[in-house]
Amino acid sequence: MAIEWNMEFLQHNLYLVAIAVAAFFMLVWPTLSRKIYGIKEVGVLETTQLINHHDAVVVDVREERELAEGRLPGAKHIPLGQIGSRLGELEKFKQRPLVVVCRSGARSASACKTLRKNGFEQVYNLGGGISAWRQANMPMEKK
Repeated sequence: MAIEWNMEFLQHNLYLVAIAVAAFFMLVWPTLSRKIYGIKEVGVLETTQLINHHDAVVVDVREERELAEGRLPGAKHIPLGQIGSRLGELEKFKQRPLVVVCRSGARSASACKTLRKNGFEQVYNLGGGISAWRQANMPMEKK
């Protein structure tokens, strides 16, 4: 009887089930996709260690207007929408770690996928993005 009731509920509330499934995937997919693509998320401390001890290159994928609030010192600016067409600019850094940065870490994760697909093996996503960097009172440079 309970199974019949559950099936009846599901049939009458299919839209709720669809919303629940979609919400689940929206919450889980970012973490799952980072694991699938081999993207490592690093915090502010690991980022500074990569820069200072492993000569990492920082790639800022925010839009031009967002740079007014500052960026990590020495960061190379390549907006996310241009990352695929401007891979040649990063080719000389293929053997070095790349730390990719955006405002919160979402766009940079997308850029990391593109870089990994194109043969960049040491790709790191700054978790929390520039917001985490700023919150940790780390140095910023203005354009």
